[in-house]
Amino acid sequence: MTERAPLSRKLSAIAESATLKVDAKAKALKAAGRPVISYAAGEPDFATPEFIVDAAAQAVRDPANYRYTPAAGLPVLREAIAAKTMRDSGLEVNPAQIVVTNGGKQAVYQAFQTVVNPGDEVLLPAPFWTTYPEAIALADGVPVEVFAGADQDYKVTVEQLDAARTERTTVLVFVSPSNPTGSVYTPEETRAIGEWALEHGIWVITDEIYQNLVYEGARAVSIVEAVPGLADRTILVNGVAKTYAMTGWRVGWMVGPRDAISLASNLQSHLSSNVNNIAQRAALAALSGPQHEAEKFRLAFDRRRRLIVDELSKIDGVVVPVPLGAFYVYPDVTGLLGREWRGRTLNTSLELADFILEEAEVAVVPGEAFGPSGYLRLSYALGDDQLLEGIRRLQQLFA
Repeated sequence: MTERAPLSRKLSAIAESATLKVDAKAKALKAAGRPVISYAAGEPDFATPEFIVDAAAQAVRDPANYRYTPAAGLPVLREAIAAKTMRDSGLEVNPAQIVVTNGGKQAVYQAFQTVVNPGDEVLLPAPFWTTYPEAIALADGVPVEVFAGADQDYKVTVEQLDAARTERTTVLVFVSPSNPTGSVYTPEETRAIGEWALEHGIWVITDEIYQNLVYEGARAVSIVEAVPGLADRTILVNGVAKTYAMTGWRVGWMVGPRDAISLASNLQSHLSSNVNNIAQRAALAALSGPQHEAEKFRLAFDRRRRLIVDELSKIDGVVVPVPLGAFYVYPDVTGLLGREWRGRTLNTSLELADFILEEAEVAVVPGEAFGPSGYLRLSYALGDDQLLEGIRRLQQLFA
């Protein structure tokens, strides 16, 4: 019998999402009866606000939602997204410049498919979200990591970007607030990077899904607000998942120049067609309805942020830069490595994360998922009691 043709080499080279892998392992251990506390998933523990759920329930009864709708999204939702983009990103756009996607992750994928050609180099500030390099590779691009450590608050500089730029550089990924670090670029830092990208004719893909989760008076200034001239070469990615506790509803979007969005819309028409109409109606309610529930979530995250930073900082060998956005901390744990703990010498943050799960029944994501070793990502989007109990276990483990 003739052997079958091989499976896709491109897909075979793509790594599984490290954050989802760790979270799945934690959930499996919980199901087996282990008292695991997981800081792995970037998912708010709150219920979606009731008025959003009510809007979805009403939409279920409307036969208009039982049919195909425009692949780029419901016109009324795209209008609401345009209003949000003006309000929060300082960019005036026409609804025709928007594509509604199945979550922010699809928007990220389509953004790279839209502006990356085979062999193009994409500057990827590190630490980075695990999906970015894989999405770049799926577009036949080449991710070029530009690392900024805890001493820089995990924020790259123009000088670093320029040193990494080559004649093949066509795209920059810009994320503020950051997943995994929670870092927020200042308006001056954002402007400097935007002006550099404009000077060199570089596309910018900016992920703004955490832009409303900021603390201590910080504001995540959009790169297109800081440098308006970048608007014709920037794709903004966003969604309702994080701000409104709607991760499972799967509604995101991409905003950009008409020619780029036209390409993305054509791609989506073949890839998935329209996003679920009920979820789109829920997203419309989230964006256009009262915002006090979202503000309550933000205040709760802020309280947890201060708690986790204070408590992690009590562990000798752990350095915790204070995040000003999102709901993650990204401690530098190099001070714990190369030392013996309970008879084991741990040399990488991957080994450290495994050790923590085995010995303390606490799930964290190692730095290798986001760039260099030596770091851990902990999400504080979990209940206050569990958050504190998990850190107490770490304090005892490394006492």
